[in-house]
Amino acid sequence: MLVEIDNLRIGFKTRTGFAPAVKGVSLRLGAEKLGIVGESGSGKSLTARALMKLLPRQTRIEADRLAFDGIDILSASEKQMRTIRGKRAGFILQDPKYSLNPVKTIGNQVAEAWRTHKGGSRREAADAAANLLEQVKIRNPKAVAASYPHEVSGGMGQRVMIAMMLAPDPELLIADEPTSALDATVQAEILRLIEELVSERSMGLLLISHDLPLVSHFCDRVAVMYSGRVMEELKASELLSAAHPYTRGLLNCIPSLTHLRERLPILERDPEWLK
Repeated sequence: MLVEIDNLRIGFKTRTGFAPAVKGVSLRLGAEKLGIVGESGSGKSLTARALMKLLPRQTRIEADRLAFDGIDILSASEKQMRTIRGKRAGFILQDPKYSLNPVKTIGNQVAEAWRTHKGGSRREAADAAANLLEQVKIRNPKAVAASYPHEVSGGMGQRVMIAMMLAPDPELLIADEPTSALDATVQAEILRLIEELVSERSMGLLLISHDLPLVSHFCDRVAVMYSGRVMEELKASELLSAAHPYTRGLLNCIPSLTHLRERLPILERDPEWLK
């Protein structure tokens, strides 16, 4: 089992006291594709960042178990975390504009990711970078490697981010809204690419998204989060027949081209869900 999360609780100190953000989340993930969906602020990204110990120091993180491949994350040292972050678990963020260094060429950034975890000469790293860019289906990878981030499109930038995360051959790929800044056509291309690479390399995938149909199509299982808790977890193929009223409400809010409605329904929330 790659990821084990039992009763994860995350909160932040505020001027008025303590604000809980994640309230008892439990998840398991092996060599499969797990999607986490929910509204903004539901705790999806916090859960993933806690697993990589990427939250601010003032954050309070507690759990009965928070482990990656048997390693206890809560007690792991920074040295141990560096052997996990990037090397064994890659993290693709939402927008490549904020993740890529604007003053370094794309090739240098991918090569740096490769050398950090695998060593080797600069020449070997440059060749590996070109090969990785080719693996993520970038045409003319050598020309792209010589470019700067502002010279490529959003979709191309996201492919570069995927190449950087794949450089050390990770066992787990965490994708946090990897297509939110892209148009619909490019979204489908990027997700197909991630799906192919995860299958070819037998990796685990944790996909965080707002898009229920997208997650149901690309994942094996789906966890639906609301207000820091998992409301329901089910097979992706069974998402349309979900039982929980929150999941049903999210599905009902999705516009349809075949069943047109003048107004989309407003999701009604029940305080009982949080008891």
